[in-house]
Amino acid sequence: MSPAKPPQAPSLEEQVAILKQQLQQAQKLTSLGDLVSTTTHEFNNVLTTIINYAKMGQRHRDDATRDKAFDKIMTAAQRAAKITNGILGFARNRPQGFEPTDLTKLIDDSLLLLEREMQKYRVTVEKQYQQVPPAMASANQIQQVLMNLLVNARQAMPSGGTIWVRLAHDPANRTVDLTVRDSGAGIPADKLPRIFDRYYTTKSGPDASGKGGTGLGLSFCRDVIEAHQGRIRVESTVGKGTAFTLKLPTAQTAEVVPAINVDMPASAPQMPV
Repeated sequence: MSPAKPPQAPSLEEQVAILKQQLQQAQKLTSLGDLVSTTTHEFNNVLTTIINYAKMGQRHRDDATRDKAFDKIMTAAQRAAKITNGILGFARNRPQGFEPTDLTKLIDDSLLLLEREMQKYRVTVEKQYQQVPPAMASANQIQQVLMNLLVNARQAMPSGGTIWVRLAHDPANRTVDLTVRDSGAGIPADKLPRIFDRYYTTKSGPDASGKGGTGLGLSFCRDVIEAHQGRIRVESTVGKGTAFTLKLPTAQTAEVVPAINVDMPASAPQMPV
């Protein structure tokens, strides 16, 4: 009997694809760790509210005080449930295929998770939602992209500012457009064409919160959006801010893709026309 052939080693392309998947998962775990650290403080504040009003209800026997205490406890508990569900949703391994996705809910869930961080750095978030159809997307992937853009926007305003999150429907191009705009420092014109290149960063390194500076975030965002058969556009003015727009196919027109492949070739950034 001839000896069994040793298993064939994966090709270089397969090894690169595996490493990119591992990097993607590592980025998600890093983001999850940051969220848990941030939301733990917020969750503790919610628990403090519940405990204090429970004590007040125990001390006072009149109906008016107890009704107030129960109302405050219920409100705080509902907020705690939203925070918990938001973290679980981000951590959950949703199906890797594309499916009709409610971007409004996805944005609200992401902003809830970052609410304390935005308050800490004196950043105001304004939402501008139009009525839009579902996008054909992977909720996990798009939420990672959105969280990355929101944190980048916050970092661009170290002294505070405003972030505008806009949802619009582009029926002519059959896309749902998600825009994240900040009032930060902006990106110089000579650096703008390179911001999606791997390992290129306009930051000197991670900020005080430990985020940013690797040059991988925007490259990952571009790869994900291109894998969705969508586009990512950027416009920026020094001293006035930067806006990133994700153009995702609507669920009515997009083809169902069985699995996400973010192993895309490098390309120049999509610039606004």
